[in-house]
Amino acid sequence: MRKIRKGDDVLVIAGKDKGKRGTVLCVVAPEHVMVDGANKVKKHQKPNPMKGLSGGIVEKEMPLHVSNVALFNPATKKADRVGVKVLEDGRRVRYFKSNGEVLDA
Repeated sequence: MRKIRKGDDVLVIAGKDKGKRGTVLCVVAPEHVMVDGANKVKKHQKPNPMKGLSGGIVEKEMPLHVSNVALFNPATKKADRVGVKVLEDGRRVRYFKSNGEVLDA
């Protein structure tokens, strides 16, 4: 079970965008995620008339390693670690380590 999923509210805890908060747009690889508004880079793009792309310098978001982001806990208003536990009915759910609050109800 992944600790960080698409749609989660996360806080960047390391790197040039440390402290920024955003939503996970997608999980790119098993250990990389795209965060809305974080890790923006300028890319020199060649024009491609076949695809309708104009050339120039475009700004785009790049993936971040999952170790550089942490889930945002709305109760404590801070980044928090996440654990996985099995409920009595056999479901596996994620929970915040600081206060034990379950994320996936």
